[in-house]
Amino acid sequence: MTHSSDQAPGAARPATAVDAIAERYVARLAELSPEFAVYNGLPGRRGELDDYSPAGLAARNDLDRSTLRELDGVEAADDVDRVTVAAMRERLGVGLDLADAGEDLRSLNNIDSPVQTLRDGFDNLPTATEEDWADFASALRAVPRALDQYARSLRLARSRGDVAARRQVGAAISQARDQAGEATSSYTALIDGAATADGAPLPPALAAELREAAAVARRGYARLADFLAEEILPEAGRADAVGRERYERFSREFLGAAVDLDETYEWGRERLAAIDAEQRAIAERLYGPGTGVREAMDRLNADPARTVHGTAALRDWMQATSDRAMAALDGVHFDIPAPLRTLECRIAPSATGGIYYTGPSDDFSRPGRMWWSVPAGTEDFATWQERTTVFHEGVPGHHLQVGMQTYLRGELNSWRRLACWVSGHGEGWALYAERLMADLGFQDDPGDRFGMLDSQRLRAARVVLDIGVHLGKERPPELAGLPGVGEGAWDAGSAWAFLRHNVAMEESFLRFELDRYLGLPGQAPSYAVGQRLWEEARDRALAGGTGLKDFHTRALRLGSVGLDVLRRALT
Repeated sequence: MTHSSDQAPGAARPATAVDAIAERYVARLAELSPEFAVYNGLPGRRGELDDYSPAGLAARNDLDRSTLRELDGVEAADDVDRVTVAAMRERLGVGLDLADAGEDLRSLNNIDSPVQTLRDGFDNLPTATEEDWADFASALRAVPRALDQYARSLRLARSRGDVAARRQVGAAISQARDQAGEATSSYTALIDGAATADGAPLPPALAAELREAAAVARRGYARLADFLAEEILPEAGRADAVGRERYERFSREFLGAAVDLDETYEWGRERLAAIDAEQRAIAERLYGPGTGVREAMDRLNADPARTVHGTAALRDWMQATSDRAMAALDGVHFDIPAPLRTLECRIAPSATGGIYYTGPSDDFSRPGRMWWSVPAGTEDFATWQERTTVFHEGVPGHHLQVGMQTYLRGELNSWRRLACWVSGHGEGWALYAERLMADLGFQDDPGDRFGMLDSQRLRAARVVLDIGVHLGKERPPELAGLPGVGEGAWDAGSAWAFLRHNVAMEESFLRFELDRYLGLPGQAPSYAVGQRLWEEARDRALAGGTGLKDFHTRALRLGSVGLDVLRRALT
C-alpha cells in the first residue's frame, strides 16, 4: 500500500524575510544553548551545557528583544508568515513578561526547573560512537559549573525577595540528594554498561573517564543540595499560592491565550461532575448496581487480565499498543508520514513517576520516544488505566503532533518546527487525542473507557484545584463534603484530600502530582483547557463542512502555537 504521506510534503515554500528572522533566531539560540542544539540535532557546542547564570539568562532575553524589533521591520508575505509573526510575538512577548517579573531567576520546583533539566537532558545525548561518549563525559563534567551558575541566579532572586515556596525547595533538595548518590543517580544508570551503537564496549580509558565524570556531576548535585538547604530553605515561605497577578502570567505562558479564570474554574467544576456521573454509570455496568467509582477501580486493578508485571513487560505492552494504534489510524483518520511511523517506547533511567515524550531529532536519526519513569519498587501496572496514556504520549498524541512539525521542513521554518512549544496546544492536543480514540472506538472496553475517563477526571480536577489554590478561592459546596476537604479557602491540605478522592494514583505518584501543581502554577489546567479549545475548533470546522481527517491535517500542519493564534489561523 502506498501512503500519500510517504512523499515530501509538497514543494518547498520559498523562504521569506520573516523566515530569515526565525532562522537567525534558531541559529543564535543553538549558539547560546548547547542543550537546545543537541536535543534538536542541530549544529552546536557538543559536550557543553547551557549558561544558567543571570548573564546567561539575560543573553536569552536580549535575543528575544532584538528578534521582536526585527519583526517590526518586515511584512508578512503569506498566511504562513502571518502565523509565524503572530506566534513569535506571542511566545517571545510572554517570555519577556515573565523575565521582567524575575520568574526566570527564581525558577525552582519539583518538575520543571534546572534541578530536573540538568538531570533529564542527558537522556537524549547521542551515545552511538566513542566520540559521542567522550562528549557525554564532557557534559557530565560541566554539571557542577551549570549548577553553580543556577545557584547565582537563585541568590539574585533571593536578594529581591523572590524565593520559591518551602514545599518546592524541600522537593528540590530531596531530588538533588538522590542525584548525588551513586546508587540513586540517573547518571550512574546512564553510563552503566556504556557501549557504542554496534554493542562494542568502550575502551577502558574512556569507560574510566565516564565513571569519574559521573562522580564529578554527582558532587555538583551534592553541593547544590547543601546550598538549597543552607541559603534558600531558611528564607522560603510556607504559602503555596502565587496570587492572581502571577497566576495570570503563568496561565498565558502555558495556554498562549488569555482566559477568564473565574469562568474556567466554574467550567472545571461542571466537567468534573459530568465525568464522575459517567464513571459511576460504567462502574455499575461492570460490577452491578451500587458499585462506586473507587470500588470499580480496586476491582479493575485486581483483574490479572488488565495487569502487566515488571518493567520489561510494561515496555513491550506500551510498544505493542502504540504500534497497533499507528497501523489503524494511518490513512484513515490521519496521514502519517513515513519517518513518524517509528516510535520507541522506553523505561526512563530516572525514577520520578513521570510519563513523558521526547521528540525526534531534526533529521529523524533519533526517533520520537515515549518514556516511563518508574518509581523504585513498582512492579505492577494497570493496562485499563494506562492505555489512554499511550495514546496521549504517542499516536495520535504528542508523537504525531511534535513529529509532524519536525517533518514539515519544506513548509515551516526552524523556529516553527523546533523552538515553539505551547503547553495548552500540545497537552491540550494530547488530551483531545485520548478522547478522540475513545470516540473512534479504540476504548470500547468498559475498563479502558473507565481509564480514559479517569485521565479526563484528573485533568478536570486539576483545573479546580490549581485555580482554586493559587487564587485563594472558596471550596465549592459539592466538594466541601468530601472527607478531609471541608469548607474554607483552598490550601494544600484540602487539595490533598480532594485529589485522593478524585484521582486513582498510588500515594507516591499523587504526592509528586500535588507538589507539581503547587510549584508550576497554570501548567496543569492547560491540558483540559487546551482540550476544550481544540474541541471547539474541531466542532466549528466540522459544522462548516470540513472532514475530520482534513481538520487534523490542517491543524497539525500549523505546528505548536499559542491557542489564540491557533483559533485565528483556523478561521
